[in-house]
Amino acid sequence: MVFMSSQRDILLTTLNARYMHSAFGLRYLYANLDELQTKAEIVEFTIQERPLNIAETLLSYRPKIIGFSVYIWNVAEIHDTVALIKQIAPEITIVLGGPEVSHHPDLPAVCELADYVISGQGEISFRGLCQQVFEQALPTDKFIEGQPARLDELTLPYRFYDDEDIRNRLIYVEASRGCPFKCEFCLSALDKTANPFPLEPFLEEIDQLWQRGVRNFKFIDRTFNLKVSTSTRILAFFLERMSDDLYLHFELVPDNLPEKLKAVLKQFPPQSLQFEIGIQTFDPDIQTRISRKQNNDKTRDNIRWLREHTGAHLHTDLIFGLPGDTLENFADSFDQLVALKPHEIQLGILKRLRGAPLNRHNDPYDLRFNPLPPYNILSTNSVDFMTMQRVNRFARFWDMIANSGRFINSLPLILDDKPFARFMQLSDKLYDLAGQSYKIALRRLFEMVYVVMTEQLGLDENRVKAQLKLDYARAKIKGVPDYEKLPSLTKKAKAGVANKRQRQHA
Repeated sequence: MVFMSSQRDILLTTLNARYMHSAFGLRYLYANLDELQTKAEIVEFTIQERPLNIAETLLSYRPKIIGFSVYIWNVAEIHDTVALIKQIAPEITIVLGGPEVSHHPDLPAVCELADYVISGQGEISFRGLCQQVFEQALPTDKFIEGQPARLDELTLPYRFYDDEDIRNRLIYVEASRGCPFKCEFCLSALDKTANPFPLEPFLEEIDQLWQRGVRNFKFIDRTFNLKVSTSTRILAFFLERMSDDLYLHFELVPDNLPEKLKAVLKQFPPQSLQFEIGIQTFDPDIQTRISRKQNNDKTRDNIRWLREHTGAHLHTDLIFGLPGDTLENFADSFDQLVALKPHEIQLGILKRLRGAPLNRHNDPYDLRFNPLPPYNILSTNSVDFMTMQRVNRFARFWDMIANSGRFINSLPLILDDKPFARFMQLSDKLYDLAGQSYKIALRRLFEMVYVVMTEQLGLDENRVKAQLKLDYARAKIKGVPDYEKLPSLTKKAKAGVANKRQRQHA
């Protein structure tokens, strides 16, 4: 939203992971403040900003109430910001909401600093709490259970995306809320079902965004293709407005792709659709253990069909560290997914979400999580800490090399017939060479990949050079690697790592 320096009694705020993200939930709260809306303002930050500067900006509005939207990625920074505000202006009422604070008594430390914590849906309850604060009729209970609202009674928030949002930020939309599935690693497992917004009023709002110039719509529905009649109606809406710059993101249920939906999807031009497809695991025992219903045969068939018959970008997800996971069975899921040729495979490391049903497995499977955000899994009874670290590095190097699209010619040589095993070799060796898996210059990465492909994977030098040359040209890096001098890179890197480790232990 546009920065305002005038006084606002109510501030709605959060820290986004990046500037390009927008706080969809805050816009819902703002849209449903009714007569209090004239007293309110949305002020957004990013987690890269200093808490002291954030506190200064918020206090410059001279607010009476500040509502923070708290997630796993910003809870630490919000804690520090709230601590500062309570030291400087303790009279300000601090209200917290969001997934990270919605599961009393499993709460982060920031809740101790706040005046009120609203769990679950907040559109009605936050407005009611603000009224009570202004009337000095304060609730006696610090923890307030959010009052669910009928979706047809909510004021939709889309007109509160301003021109700056439309130019520079992702525009999130939702045609439904909730999820009927019970996958235990996900907070949506707590939902009873998926509920749709009234479709025609929703499409009227989306049409207004389109007329204002929005061409990138990110649907956050957990199950966009659950009700196919609704899915096809929404897709038809966009087909009527198709343009070269229109881009739509949907999350698909992987095993539900009936012919009626396929017929519509085939009408979209290449590069206009992105599908996020959560696979998580192909292991049927783990699927049963975590209450995940997924027909693996249909899932594989549908991904093949999407790859072969549409121009959609396929972003798929796997999770490592689920109860019962081993390196071997995860490798099997990974290899199966690679064979289906999605454009991206996002390798997620299991995280402990407050309130998620998966927490019932913590003791039986000795799931040990990082006590600090983002609460990533550290070890289980079948995966030790060192193995978990190797997979973490694997995931980072996979992003750099595979998901980045910079090595599309070289990657098939690396993966060959045993993708997981061979990329793990690459990952381990790259870490030995670089001594880290972050902040590696692109030219340096190309040089190290060449060394590993030829020395560790035993690939023909001329063949590797030919494929890397194509990728290097696509990456538009100045200069050309001097491959003849690169073998010395191995000894040099090893010496550097050894010196670094000596300094760490000194």
